[in-house]
Amino acid sequence: MTDMRKNGIIETTNPVLPDAPTDKEDHTDMSGAKITALYCRLSQEDERLGESLSIEHQKEILLQYAKDHRFPNPTFFVDDGYSGTDFNRPGFKKMLTEVEAGHVGVLLTKDLSRLGRNMAMVGLYTTFTFPQNGVRYIAINDNYDSADQVSVNNDFAGIRNWFNEFFARDTSRKIRAINKAKGEKGVPLTTNVPYGYMKDPSDPKHWIIDPEAAQVVRYIFSLCMEGRGPSQIADQLIAEKVLTPAAHKREMGINVPNPIPENPCHWNSSEVVHILEMPEYTGCAVNFKTYTNSIWDKKTRDNPKENWAIFPGHHEAIIEMDVFQRVQEIRQQRHRRTSNGRSNIFSGLVYCEDCKEKLYFCSCRTFQPNQEFFDCSTHWKNKEKCKGHYIRAVVLEEVVLAHVQMVTSYILRFEDYFRQVMTAQKRQASKEAIQIRKKELDRDERRISELKRLFIKVYEDNAAGRLSDERYEMLSQTYEEEQKQLEADTARLRQEIEVQEAENDHLERFIEKARTYVGIKKLDGYILHELISAIYVSAPDKSSGHREQHIRIEYNGIGFIPIHELMAKQTA
Repeated sequence: MTDMRKNGIIETTNPVLPDAPTDKEDHTDMSGAKITALYCRLSQEDERLGESLSIEHQKEILLQYAKDHRFPNPTFFVDDGYSGTDFNRPGFKKMLTEVEAGHVGVLLTKDLSRLGRNMAMVGLYTTFTFPQNGVRYIAINDNYDSADQVSVNNDFAGIRNWFNEFFARDTSRKIRAINKAKGEKGVPLTTNVPYGYMKDPSDPKHWIIDPEAAQVVRYIFSLCMEGRGPSQIADQLIAEKVLTPAAHKREMGINVPNPIPENPCHWNSSEVVHILEMPEYTGCAVNFKTYTNSIWDKKTRDNPKENWAIFPGHHEAIIEMDVFQRVQEIRQQRHRRTSNGRSNIFSGLVYCEDCKEKLYFCSCRTFQPNQEFFDCSTHWKNKEKCKGHYIRAVVLEEVVLAHVQMVTSYILRFEDYFRQVMTAQKRQASKEAIQIRKKELDRDERRISELKRLFIKVYEDNAAGRLSDERYEMLSQTYEEEQKQLEADTARLRQEIEVQEAENDHLERFIEKARTYVGIKKLDGYILHELISAIYVSAPDKSSGHREQHIRIEYNGIGFIPIHELMAKQTA
């Protein structure tokens, strides 16, 4: 098989126009307008069987047969690289169009399997479609001729079609088993390397970074970290005339399945989303992201993430893991611009201290920047449910900037003490969370063991006649459903415990980032999303005659930092 599929090649040979034979039963005496369709098909699996199934070999056999039997106007229809289980082949569809238009008198294939390997579909075409359109169908090597109604070979066609389908099923099972074994070992199953990487010339299974594309990937992630949505990022890439992934690969001489748009720099939001959600950019090989139902249904479907097989460290990372995870969190915090087109870097990060709902960014055309504010979304919808947590955007920025400056400055001067205090704080919080989850896990595991004993007991009672079959079916089904749910819960709890136990690693990453922002003078969206996960604003307190408002900042990976208490201890 060639590297690229030949999509429905139609080739007209020199017309064979001898005198028609006089035998009345011979159907070769057709009008000059009709053609003899010579259909050839080859798939990857067929190619492995040898030269006898090559397209050129099929062409020789079909053309010689047409000449020997004086069939006029032989015309080739070719599908090179298409499975017999798929009838959505371009060459086959073009031939079928000619058949249904009444332009075909005779249809030749090397054998029945060239027409297809789906018993039902092949039977539909040979039994109904071709006869209804006056087409004589001949499968040369199988001695099948629809014009010979008394031939025993025609009677065996159904059995041959069954064997052809069995061959396809058996091949599919073997290929799936091989791919499953490869995928579970961490060998990438995708043939299309993600944008940003290219195949290593010395090892096609290994990916190396494509510097130009990797720079675009990093740029896309940085724009998202700044708070821009996929549509805004796409518009930015279009404005900067950045080639789309398909156009970039074509420029590098790599064949891609996607068509190139008229404007090779025309990005759309779906391309941006696809890039932002690919864990492969963290250096992971990810297998089993998609699946197909069967050899007949070729539609690719998304696999749930819990069914993915992820292998870290397969290739060099373009995006750091914590940046990737933060981008996924940002993607869940979608926020829209106000009616006047303005947005704020804090949107999606600010929450109400009381009801824990988001604070909406509020602005209008008449507002000056210092008049824009955030207010509790619950209060905005129903003033009775929650108090107003109004805070001006400029005030919020001043307070958060001051807090970040204090934290980074403190870490620079007292890093060891900061690490000691925060490690103890995280250990205590993790210990409490882990204890709760371990208790739940222990309870669920005991119940699973109990269910297994109960199932054995009801089975023995049913076998001994002490429990009716109906009662046994009801109880066993109930136990099985409960056991499945508990097993899913235990898997989730184990994962949560592992995540909680790995939380301590986040502290070192935060300290490393904090060093880079010492002396920061202004906040931007990237810095905010890299350092901070949430900001909680309390309701203003006016009891003292002055408006006082407390703000708590939750930092990524380590939670709340009691900076004022830490500073007080150092100065005491």
